[in-house]
Amino acid sequence: MPELPEVETVRRGLQPALEGARLVAVEARRPDLRFPFPERFVERLTGRTITALGRRAKYLTMHADDGLVLICHLGMSGSFRVETAGTSEMPGEFHHQRSKNEAHDHVVFHTELPTGERSRIIFNDPRRFGFMLFSDGAPDEHPMLAGLGIEPTGNALDGTLLASLLEGRRSPLKAALLDQRLIAGLGNIYVSEALWRAGLSPLREAGTIAKASKKARQQSDRLAGAIRTVIADAIAAGGSSLRDHVRTDGSLGYFQHSFAVYDREGEPCPTPGCGGHVERIVQSGRSTFYCRACQR
Repeated sequence: MPELPEVETVRRGLQPALEGARLVAVEARRPDLRFPFPERFVERLTGRTITALGRRAKYLTMHADDGLVLICHLGMSGSFRVETAGTSEMPGEFHHQRSKNEAHDHVVFHTELPTGERSRIIFNDPRRFGFMLFSDGAPDEHPMLAGLGIEPTGNALDGTLLASLLEGRRSPLKAALLDQRLIAGLGNIYVSEALWRAGLSPLREAGTIAKASKKARQQSDRLAGAIRTVIADAIAAGGSSLRDHVRTDGSLGYFQHSFAVYDREGEPCPTPGCGGHVERIVQSGRSTFYCRACQR
């Protein structure tokens, strides 16, 4: 599933073509994705102007001029494609390949900017695990978003707050960090990378870095900083792309070349002087990559 940096890259790539644009026509080429489309989906969107394009965790939010908000989730295989004047661009860089097969183009937004420039913004999703739902009020109050935790961007997530979130938790540290009710938008790739940067084992009990000791405070500070920087670095790099996935300016995302441990099983640990190797274990059915020599 695309992670927060990939979704943020998608948002930034769509913004020039969608923000401020009027939806002159909307096509829904099937009745549902993961969920059925909302009632009057096409009717309520047609003619509306998109005033803002936001992101909450791994969700995109399209804000219309009448107060309607369209909440979009890419699911496992969803992506947007922008077609303008004969060109086709796919904003967003992903660790796993995205489809360009037109048979899986399920939603098409025909847009017109105030400049008169027209585009087609196409949602493609072969596995149909993505969805689009309406929120008539504040999107944070929608059931899909209401229970989400703090964003892992900016300075709000510091060691003190992280410790308060993890206090008393006996689950493995990686599992706690993936709990979207605590920190919204963290996924498998970047949790593995952040834990390596912080020198903390994914297997350790989460509450151990929330104790009152000086060592625990240092660990929570270190981990909070690692989470913020790994997410910021990935966004700056355009996400984690492979093969032919390009940003709207034609350049490749390259953060996957900076992975220290993710998907690097058997390779030497990049921590200077460590001497250990990257291992792969399975936690709750998902792959975890870490170095047992330097992550304690």
